[in-house]
Amino acid sequence: MSSTLLNTSVNSSFVRPATFFINGFSNFPHAKYYYVFLSVAYIVTVLGNSFIMSTIYLARRLHTAKYIAVFNLALSDLCGNSALIPKLIDMFLFDHQDISYEACLTNMFFVFHFMNMQSLTLLALAFDRLIAICFPLKYHVIVTKSVMFLIIADMWIFSVTIFAILVGLLTRLSFCRSTVVNSYFCDHGPIFRLACNDNSINSVMANICFGLLICLPLLLIIVSYCCIALALSKIAHGGDRIKALKTCTSHLMLVAIFYLPVLSVNISALTASLHPNTRIINNSLTHIIPPMLNPIIYTLKTDEVMQSIKDMYKRNKVNLTIERNIKRIGRNEQF
Repeated sequence: MSSTLLNTSVNSSFVRPATFFINGFSNFPHAKYYYVFLSVAYIVTVLGNSFIMSTIYLARRLHTAKYIAVFNLALSDLCGNSALIPKLIDMFLFDHQDISYEACLTNMFFVFHFMNMQSLTLLALAFDRLIAICFPLKYHVIVTKSVMFLIIADMWIFSVTIFAILVGLLTRLSFCRSTVVNSYFCDHGPIFRLACNDNSINSVMANICFGLLICLPLLLIIVSYCCIALALSKIAHGGDRIKALKTCTSHLMLVAIFYLPVLSVNISALTASLHPNTRIINNSLTHIIPPMLNPIIYTLKTDEVMQSIKDMYKRNKVNLTIERNIKRIGRNEQF
């Protein structure tokens, strides 16, 4: 099948496929139920992240530097799952597993870019907590809205650049054998390993990206929390210490939910030979579950967000009551 889909360039030794075939699960019973679960998870992700973004936009008390980063996290979660799940459902529930070469590389870019933005945004939130607890008197001078906008803009530029290079390097590869990708989307590793020519630079780039965009942010987050723990240990009053620590709980939960699955999947892949189906389930859940849970955690675990939601509910209720009274008065005046 794959040989009929290959287009050769002017140079006969270089072969660029017209399409890739995304293999997905192999001999996995009831796989369609898993894709239905992913559909439900996607709906929850869209509703949850849209809700948290709308709340931040509408609530004036949330127009702060911290919630600019939270808004960016919700946007990255929403876009990341939107780049992955609808295409995944279309491929495996409706048997459209062939994907064009250009569409495959585009899909790869957006999936990895938005996953990376989640990682970098968690780092930005760690910076916010570090300054808030270690330098509370200077917080509003250091962490301003303009500074946070600048940090996020730099993160977007950096991420777009690094993944444009990562994906662009694939265009130098020749695929003269199989075009069957043993993954659930256009994954970088399974694709560059199909190449016939030298792919060592792609392997090096993959390792650099993992170290630079996953391991380094996590290391910096750990260092920041070591500094926070040191600062909290110097607070004499236990109540103040607990209050300061409480502002970090939602962020710590997001860090654990995002990084632990990513690290466990990569470490298990290095130390043991995972069955392809196991790897697909682990990787897909790693991509999908954090964006689904993030808005729930921020809604339930952050007092500012909960209070803003209550205030907006009360305001809407008062406005609705006023409108009803005006309409009632108008009807009475007519009589």
